[in-house]
Amino acid sequence: MKAFVETLAPGGEEWRLASQLDPDRLPRHVAIIMDGNGRWAQRRLMPRVAGHRAGVSAVREATETCASLGLEALTLYAFSMENWKRPRAEVETLWRLLRQYLRQEHATLMDNNVRLGAFGRLDALPSIVRDTLDETMAACARNTGLKLNLAINYGGRAEMVDAVNRLINEARLAGRLDSLVIDESALASRLYTAGLPDPDLLIRTSGEMRVSNFLLWQIAYAELHVTETLWPDFRRRDLLRAMVDYQTRDRRFGGLKPVLTMPAALEEEDLLSEIVAAPAR
Repeated sequence: MKAFVETLAPGGEEWRLASQLDPDRLPRHVAIIMDGNGRWAQRRLMPRVAGHRAGVSAVREATETCASLGLEALTLYAFSMENWKRPRAEVETLWRLLRQYLRQEHATLMDNNVRLGAFGRLDALPSIVRDTLDETMAACARNTGLKLNLAINYGGRAEMVDAVNRLINEARLAGRLDSLVIDESALASRLYTAGLPDPDLLIRTSGEMRVSNFLLWQIAYAELHVTETLWPDFRRRDLLRAMVDYQTRDRRFGGLKPVLTMPAALEEEDLLSEIVAAPAR
């Protein structure tokens, strides 16, 4: 953490924000819904694809920042299952941009010791995209730092359906389908994200107040941070601001923090003193 702060301009906004962070309370896993590429382009009278291209810089900066802070995982919502409904030309452009990102950012991933992973219904990806993705993941497999996860052709409901079907298939093959019992632990271990900690912080750009079918199981206790900033404009200061906000939250996970109480005898003594001291009416 200290080394990261020393790379920032003293007195600047990023330096000020980073200096507020408690290194012992950083989120282990940050997830981001990268929204607003189309609106960013439209406001500039540019085609939507220009917003997708501009968003690559934000991906790079978020990845480098999380890696420098020593976070365990960063998950980016890259392509939802619903995105197939977009115009064919836009979808094809998104696949080209993904391939370009994987090739161009390979050196950045290696320099920052980042492991690349991907999850979703990846079998539906165009073969040329899947090949490039597999090659990049293999090249980063020995890195030991931040785990960067790309959610591609992903939907939270579909993930849970796939997990349940996997449990059923396993039980059928083992001949114990009649006695199958599904609990939280069994389901969680069959999700795409098995082995990763659940996100502590979910960030959504562009001001939309919804989770868009993203990590529905995993974000049960995540802290939510929504910013009006559109994704192509999202920079390190915005990520640091989200983390400062995260550290102001009182995370109770459905419980209550212990409350210090006075011994009963002292409480009774104080109450008696108040009664004696009260003016007569």
